[in-house]
Amino acid sequence: MKRTALTFIAFIACNWAMAQNFISPNGAENAGSQPAINIAVISTKVSNADKQMELAEFNEQMGDLSGAITLYKKAAEEYNADKKYNKYGSVLLKISALLLEQENYNEAEQVVLKSALKNYSKIGSRNGQMLSYNMLGRIYFAANKLTQSMWFYTQQGILAQQLNNQSIYLDSVLGIADIKIKKKEFGLASKDLLRAEELAKASNLLQYNQRIRVSKSVLTEKSKGKS
Repeated sequence: MKRTALTFIAFIACNWAMAQNFISPNGAENAGSQPAINIAVISTKVSNADKQMELAEFNEQMGDLSGAITLYKKAAEEYNADKKYNKYGSVLLKISALLLEQENYNEAEQVVLKSALKNYSKIGSRNGQMLSYNMLGRIYFAANKLTQSMWFYTQQGILAQQLNNQSIYLDSVLGIADIKIKKKEFGLASKDLLRAEELAKASNLLQYNQRIRVSKSVLTEKSKGKS
């Protein structure tokens, strides 16, 4: 017991003596005798592409679509240069969507066909290819190129089934139904919408219910106009 007590006292004394070596008599630290202290600094560096994305998103929110597209294009170039191909493809599809919103169908189409699809094919991203097919289906539908739109929505649906992606598959079914409504194939469109309702219920994809209701409303209106 005594030996333990003496050891503890010696330990305290030793630590006190070491502390005196680092503090001068007037209480100031002796900078020359202090050991070096390494402090890990977490890097908060943001890539130039990410900065362009932030600015682009701000412009988009403010309604400046042209300015947003310009900045998204700069971000896409940076991601491509940095070999961040998934981000590169994602931004390309974003650019195409904004061009579609501006009704610039030709450029929107070229962004997907010449850049996004080639990028996703190169990296073997079937999910990216599927999303590209969806975008082309939307572009051609808006441009009233219904045969092309049908083809790409069909390809989207085939790939979605292969990837077991029920949400994207349902989206393709609705896209095809809208084409049939536009082509005045009301009976076929009605069957597709019924199928879409069943898929949404079975897969619990309730977010599609509003879109289904809108398509059914358009179908009813158009079919009445025909009669």
